[in-house]
This record gives sequence, C-alpha cells and structure tokens, in this order.
Amino acid sequence: MTEMEDAIKVNNLVTHYGDRVILKSISFAVPRGQTTVILGGSGCGKSTLLKHLIGLLRPTSGQILINNGNIAAMNEGELDEIRKKMGVLFQGAALLNSMTLADNVALPLREHTKLEDSTIQIMVRMKLDLVGLSGFEHFFPSQLSGGMKKRAGLARAMALDPEFLFFDEPSAGLDPVTAAGLDKLILKLRDVFKMTIVVVTHELPSVFMIADYVIMLDLGDVVFAGTLDELRISEHPRVRMFLERRPETEVYSPEDYFRFIAGD
Repeated sequence: MTEMEDAIKVNNLVTHYGDRVILKSISFAVPRGQTTVILGGSGCGKSTLLKHLIGLLRPTSGQILINNGNIAAMNEGELDEIRKKMGVLFQGAALLNSMTLADNVALPLREHTKLEDSTIQIMVRMKLDLVGLSGFEHFFPSQLSGGMKKRAGLARAMALDPEFLFFDEPSAGLDPVTAAGLDKLILKLRDVFKMTIVVVTHELPSVFMIADYVIMLDLGDVVFAGTLDELRISEHPRVRMFLERRPETEVYSPEDYFRFIAGD
C-alpha cells in the first residue's frame, strides 16, 4: 500500500503492563475505506491494541499515525479532536442504563455540536433507523436483547458521522443468527459510507464474512498482515493452528516454528 492509502499506520509499537511486555514492537498499516480485522486468540494483545488506536491507552514507545498525525504524542485536547472522527462500539455496548436509546444516541451530538434539539432528534431517528431500531427511541437498555443493545451502541457510535469506526468483539455473547445480522450491517456501513472500519475479534465466521484486510496477533507479535485471500493460504504455523482450530500440542515443533519465523 502507498502512504496515501493508509488511514492508520502503526510503527514499532511497544506496550508494557508493569514488567510484562504486551506488544512487542509491532508495525502495520490499516487501508482506508476498508474493513480491517485484528485477529488472534485470547490474551494476544488485541484489546490492548484497540485501546491504543482510539487513544485510551498510551504505548511505552512507538507511533500511531492517524491521518498522518501521531496520536501517541498528542495531548488530551488534540486527542479529543481526533476522537470526534471516531466511533467505537465497545464489547458490552456501554449504553447508559438511565437513558433511553434516543438520549444515548443524542449524547455525542449534545456534547460536541451546537445543533438545535429538533435537529438532534431527527438525526437520532435516522441513526436508529439505520441499525434497524426505528420505533425503539423511548426504550431503555434493560428492555433490549443483547443484539439490540449492540445495534443501539452502533447507532451512538455513528452519531457524529465518523471517519473511523472501531468494534471490540462485536459478536461476543450473540447467537449465530444475530451475529450474522450484525456482520451484514458492518458491510453495509463500509459500502454505503466508505468508512475505515477496524474490528477486533476471534470469531472466524465473522472474519470470513466482513474482512478485506487481516492483521493477526500472537503473543504480542504481528504474525500475519494481508488480505483475506492471503490469510487463507498462509503457511505460518500459528495462522494454520488458528484457522484449523488445532490445539497447541498439534502444531509444529518449537524448532520448526523458530526456523519459520527466522525465514529458514
């Protein structure tokens, strides 16, 4: 990819939790206007990486370039301006239980714009309709199913018409049918709004449905970065283990693995 095509570029990112290294000098790029999936098993560093990409966590060292600005070096005021271009759907939807869906979706508009309330209400109805929740404006989160909460959280993430949309395990806790519906909605947003979408997940059915580009982490390292078709044919032992759902004991020997990553 050329630099013009990179919406996000990560250079030599290192993160520690205390003395433990979580991300080991990783580098990759996220293509603009496509859906990039960050894939990997539990504990590989996916959620930590997402927190870096949305500016919630500072790395130990390295760069995170979003539209060529390094958010790892920005102050809070500068970060707030960048975050206005981001929408985030957290794993549990993170709706405010004391507010109706309409008020949840309206919150970013009331906080970050000077729009009249009548205009905000129109925009709220549009966002809820976009995610299939028209008519649920006055419902509270406790009255919704898990899938409906995810859709409501997505409507709020879309409130400011962001340039970037981030998902943290969107299929977590959902039945297969509901998860497939959410995947189709992600594809719709990509195609209609030409957004740059980043999805953190370990759900293989979702990966194969929505991904244009895949970044796979394993134990804090990037072991694969490429298109979905390239992922399917990758011979990296950790990639094969993950895609074929094979336990650790059935993967290559340590000697073979280290020879592979050394390029022998």
